[in-house]
Amino acid sequence: MYRISDELAAKGIKRIEGFPVDGFVRGQGPMNPALMLVGEAPGENEVETGIPFTGRAGKELMASLAGIGLSREDVYITSAVRSRPYKWGQKKERNGEVVKRKYNRAPTKKEIIAHAPILDAEIHDIRPPIIVTLGNIGLQRLVGPQAKVTQLHGVLMETPILIWNEETQTFEASEDSYHIFPTFHPASVFYNPPVRTLKDDDWRKLGELLKPKK
Repeated sequence: MYRISDELAAKGIKRIEGFPVDGFVRGQGPMNPALMLVGEAPGENEVETGIPFTGRAGKELMASLAGIGLSREDVYITSAVRSRPYKWGQKKERNGEVVKRKYNRAPTKKEIIAHAPILDAEIHDIRPPIIVTLGNIGLQRLVGPQAKVTQLHGVLMETPILIWNEETQTFEASEDSYHIFPTFHPASVFYNPPVRTLKDDDWRKLGELLKPKK
């Protein structure tokens, strides 16, 4: 199993202090995975368990992996941000009482930058054969803000990726190229059901790419 250093984890926690986020969830998986999966950020379930993709979206992701003959143990799962970004909202209880509660939200650019060194280190150390980005946040973190999952999903790209340069305070293109396979975030099927067909097709294509060449 690969594990980021305690020093890097502590640095990530320190860098995101003061932002409306909860917890810290490490990436998880083997040193030589079949795939690296890059999501957006942990949610409430993940912060409670300390394990990436353990909520409803996690079940959806595990079903996609199973469909191509893989399990959680075969892949490295991480995300652009390692803490749960939240916003306050109101929820009406069954008894009619209105209570404040935290809801998930997309991470901001500053939050993505705060944890950029962690994802950079994971990719550098593991050197995954294929990086599967789940949704726009992971895709844009690695390829740039112009990238859209709706346009690039299901296509295997070979491209440099963006790495954070602390000295210049900018993202810069890596010298090496990586294989990136964009697809939709597993949670997207819950609020946009027609995406399921596209997502399932992407995973079928990915399964074909992973089959040994005859």
